[in-house]
Amino acid sequence: MTYKTIQKPASAELVEKRSRFIGYVKPVRTQDEAVAFINEIKSKHWDATHNVYAYVIREEGVSRYSDDNEPQGTAGIPVLDAIRKRDITDCVVVVTRYFGGTLLGAGGLVRAYSASAKAGIDAAGECVMTLCSVCTVRCSYTLYGKLPSLIARCGGTEDDSVFADDVTVTFHLPKDNLAAFNKALSEESSGKVQAQVADERYFAQ
Repeated sequence: MTYKTIQKPASAELVEKRSRFIGYVKPVRTQDEAVAFINEIKSKHWDATHNVYAYVIREEGVSRYSDDNEPQGTAGIPVLDAIRKRDITDCVVVVTRYFGGTLLGAGGLVRAYSASAKAGIDAAGECVMTLCSVCTVRCSYTLYGKLPSLIARCGGTEDDSVFADDVTVTFHLPKDNLAAFNKALSEESSGKVQAQVADERYFAQ
């Protein structure tokens, strides 16, 4: 199971007929996080003409937008469309506008808000989140020497190692690859060692 989101918070700015547009983007997991970010930008730019926003939340199955008193359909929907066209979720975009004295017209507003949202998303970058099994393996030092290559071969990443009389390794790998990993591990350990699944979480791959 995978989904696409953004890598990091970012912003981008453009000017259209002296109106200043700033597109802010942030990865979020819940509506509460999205609303908190929107309010943060509104507070930062309290003197702006408009603070238009849109967000999409995967687990809650929710998408919202606001024109913030721009003409209906000219601001919030273009921002939301910029998110949807990239097939991105768990993302909030706020486009702040400082009016420059020249009316842009409906078409001009749509293009400006869409371009600002796109520029912000481009600056934030995209990543694919993959459902992974978080596993532990307890093994001898001899077998530990072979684990990094086994984990990497199955698309996994080592997270932690605890060294005592033996070694306990914590790592994550795509859930769909776990069976192949355990098969390889069993072959290396003559059937004595298997990975124990501690959790399932999404990781950027």
